[in-house]
Amino acid sequence: MIRQLAVPPFDRLDPFLPKPSVSDAPTRNAVAEILADVAARGDAAVRHWTRKFDGVDLAPSTWELPRAEWEAALDRLDIELRDALEVSVVRVREYHKRQQDQGFTLLEEDGSILGMRVTPLDRVGLYVPGGKAAYPSSVIMNAVPATVAGVGEIVAVTPPAGVTDAVLAACVLAGVTRMFRVGGAQAIGALAFGTETIGRVDKIVGPGNKWVAEAKRQVAGPVGIDMIAGPTEVVIIADSTADPVRVAADLIAQAEHDEDASAWLVTTDLQLADQVPAALAKLLSRNPRADVARASLERNGLIVWVPTIADAVTVANLRAPEHLEIVTRDPEAVAGGVRHAGAIFLGDDTPEPVGDYIAGPSHVLPTGGTARHASPLGVYDFIHRTSIIRYTRDRLNNDAARIVALAEAEGLFGHAEAVRVRVPHLL
Repeated sequence: MIRQLAVPPFDRLDPFLPKPSVSDAPTRNAVAEILADVAARGDAAVRHWTRKFDGVDLAPSTWELPRAEWEAALDRLDIELRDALEVSVVRVREYHKRQQDQGFTLLEEDGSILGMRVTPLDRVGLYVPGGKAAYPSSVIMNAVPATVAGVGEIVAVTPPAGVTDAVLAACVLAGVTRMFRVGGAQAIGALAFGTETIGRVDKIVGPGNKWVAEAKRQVAGPVGIDMIAGPTEVVIIADSTADPVRVAADLIAQAEHDEDASAWLVTTDLQLADQVPAALAKLLSRNPRADVARASLERNGLIVWVPTIADAVTVANLRAPEHLEIVTRDPEAVAGGVRHAGAIFLGDDTPEPVGDYIAGPSHVLPTGGTARHASPLGVYDFIHRTSIIRYTRDRLNNDAARIVALAEAEGLFGHAEAVRVRVPHLL
């Protein structure tokens, strides 16, 4: 069911490491057609593609869901689910408040000012998946950091089938301001270009299928995007203290997302490596999504045996996973050597699902090895920074000759002249 491998040498991992994400030509071309149509025809194009892909014909006047419907959905939730959503929102908000950046102002001795101003984005679009399942947690993990940043308007879009009570309730609690029953690449186009009904946004966040991911890739630039999300992934570093059943359960927790998900165990314990496959089989026998999880484990799962924990950390850094669990003696010490991971889960009592739902940090994390350079979604994704510069006459006089020298070295006479006309001794 799951392959096993021993390293070092570490180049044995090369066939299993993420490759650069490149969309296939049919998807790329189809999405380009949809986006061009939405840019040209607005609402009419969105309606056409929604009818084609979602099988429903919705007039633009019916796309937006009134706030009263959200509130009613919140009231219909059972008590346990409502409590879980409310606690999740509080935890995520409290965590992300610590990411707020107030900017700075430096007053120099001569009275000159240098600074950085931090301004929240005006409008953000949030894509909420709604095909195979509905994800209220995605609403919370994307919208709450935006509200903490001070974003003025958060516009959610979701396929018509994605409108569930849980999603609507999450929108109420997380601070979403408007919601439209539109999904797919056409919804990304509407957010990026604006239509008669859906206004243009400054940035688009949220996960989706390959059509949504490709649409975000193609509109990036004119609008901002969070990231191109790939299949979910976990690496578990474990030693002889780890329980094989719990390790197997955590592997399945990622593998059940979809057939392309990736779940690795990296262990120094040969006995654990031998016990986990049987534990996987037993747990899958009672999992309703066993077919999906089994396909993922067969296609992308891996048990890696290493002689030392230091080697396990090397494997983790090479893989740069979205989620990294460390189930060892002194997990904090092990984590000290990790350079590349979206989120690190320390100890046996911290399975990855706590991060998915309620711990506090956003679960929107870099995938496909991009944790080598990218970060989790946060407040910093919903602001922009502006440099502030104010020179005094004395400072301009002191720096003028240097500015002129640099401008002339670059062949930019006008740059030099803009300083000369203000500094008489250079004329």
